[in-house]
Amino acid sequence: EVKLVESGGGLVQPGGSLRLSCAASGFTFSSYAMSWVRQAPGKGLEWVSGINTGGSSRSYAASVKGRFTISRDNAKNTLYLQMNSLKPEDTAVYYCAKYPTRDYVAAYDYRGQGTQVTVSS
Repeated sequence: EVKLVESGGGLVQPGGSLRLSCAASGFTFSSYAMSWVRQAPGKGLEWVSGINTGGSSRSYAASVKGRFTISRDNAKNTLYLQMNSLKPEDTAVYYCAKYPTRDYVAAYDYRGQGTQVTVSS
């Protein structure tokens, strides 16, 4: 059974930082691309960032580029999202997602339960 468990969310002031983690199990983590997606209150899902199996290819949404960094540790079956210079508009539930391929193309096939990030003074 594929399992994705996010952690690291919380309340942070504007300009602050958080590091999200996603612990993966039930599949060969190193063989699949991963992404982070988010959903702000009252809005639809927004793709945030993607990373291929080896980490050589990473992409970001324009809204987070230069502030967020995606990474993965295949030995630990864990995906990360380092978020710096956080803004109130980054407030959302953040989900990690697994792709059925080595690259983050098409649609993901599994998503975790999410972790809440709130940016507020």
